[in-house]
Amino acid sequence: MTDISFNKESRIVVVGLGYVGLPLAIALAKKFPTIGFDISENRIRELESGFDRTEEVTEEKLKASTISYTADPEGIRDAAVYIVTVPTPVDENNKPDLSPVRSACEMLGPVIPKGSIVVFESTVYPGVTEELCGPVLEETSGLKCGEDFYLGYSPERINPGDKEHTVDKITKVISGQTPEVVGVLTELYGAVTSGGVFPAASIRAAEAAKVIENAQRDINIAFVNEITMIFQKLGISVYDVLEAAGTKWNFLKFSPGLVGGHCIGVDPFYLAERAKQINHDPRIILSGRAINDGMADFVAERIAAQLSGSGKILVLGLTFKENCPDLRNTKSIDLINSLKRRGFTVDVADAAAYPEEAEKYYKIKLLSDLEAIPDGEYAAVVGAVSHDEYAALTPEFFERVIEPGGLIADIKAMWRTMEKPKTLRKWQL
Repeated sequence: MTDISFNKESRIVVVGLGYVGLPLAIALAKKFPTIGFDISENRIRELESGFDRTEEVTEEKLKASTISYTADPEGIRDAAVYIVTVPTPVDENNKPDLSPVRSACEMLGPVIPKGSIVVFESTVYPGVTEELCGPVLEETSGLKCGEDFYLGYSPERINPGDKEHTVDKITKVISGQTPEVVGVLTELYGAVTSGGVFPAASIRAAEAAKVIENAQRDINIAFVNEITMIFQKLGISVYDVLEAAGTKWNFLKFSPGLVGGHCIGVDPFYLAERAKQINHDPRIILSGRAINDGMADFVAERIAAQLSGSGKILVLGLTFKENCPDLRNTKSIDLINSLKRRGFTVDVADAAAYPEEAEKYYKIKLLSDLEAIPDGEYAAVVGAVSHDEYAALTPEFFERVIEPGGLIADIKAMWRTMEKPKTLRKWQL
């Protein structure tokens, strides 16, 4: 068995510099010699210039960091620890797509040295690290897993746009093939977070813990979305109901809405896939997903029912959550397409998204200036994402851009307390 060599002078490599990898790499660079690797040369150039398009790390912090960057696998040879933070999406059939993880392993195999540790942070179902990643690394490195190199798993908990629960403050779950690996990861992650570390019982337990964190949220939101549908048909706003129910001390506070993003809208499918592999029908998990995936069409139907069947609608918000530029797996696009299928012309604005990404991924040309909208342009304005800029809109804005008798459709209840212009109608979930 090869000894693990690790100290404060050991080199750390973070593979994948997105929403998860970059903040982690910058935090690690404060304590260890750190290299950030990404397959996108454009991403590397942007980071070297001090620009992070995910807006997770400021220009000041980027330029102050001692981190080095590379898109060349040769530049990450012979490090002590490799941390893989590549995405784990689903395909068009909602099947887990592990190709990014496999590709990362195939790239790392030829460059990892004896005694190194490869840690995975990507969300996977229980078994992937040891049953897929280990064998691929073995095959491409010529080394023996568990003897010449070692596996670890420490699930990412980054919440895009969240400036409170950052990587240097949260509790990090860690796991490793051997007690020695757990000891190294305790030292490594413990050096960068004030939230401490929690050693899981096994790699599989750590993988499972991660995948249920978001599945649990998904199911709770699905319950709220389903009661929203029920109360809509009864003429009751779910926000009025939740406000009253929330006065009970043990009532769980979740809000209705469009559930997208790279975690909550994806992770349950990973757990469901693993369940099917062992002949278990994951009924609650998939029912929750079906409800949440159908929410955009339900909202579009409720909006269409209040309009005359055609006209122009302005949708405010394309990203998957508020005050964040992340467009991955956004369900706003489902709402937009559902409105278009019902005969409406739809314009879209987003205060946080990058226009070039909206055009690239969704073929949507974002409105650049709300002030330039002609008077009475729209039959309805739909609040899909509660960016601060949209929550602050005044009655005068709506009165100007919506035709008389038109509709303010408030999905996120961000205008719930706003006084409604007398010439308009107002609807919320």
